[in-house]
Amino acid sequence: MSIGIWQIAIVVILVVLLFGRGKISSLMGDVAKGIKSFKKGMASDITDDTEPKNISDENKDSENKD
Repeated sequence: MSIGIWQIAIVVILVVLLFGRGKISSLMGDVAKGIKSFKKGMASDITDDTEPKNISDENKDSENKD
């Protein structure tokens, strides 16, 4: 027994009746903002990692501070 179009339609109608159109649209807007911020964060991580880091220079700086 597979899920048919009528079962999906009934579930969608019940969800809209329970939560209302406004609540669902605001929820989807929040999801979209989260996805955009995640992509932005991933893009900034990639650009940060492309710069080579010299560990020996960092160690010299910490030794000079002491």
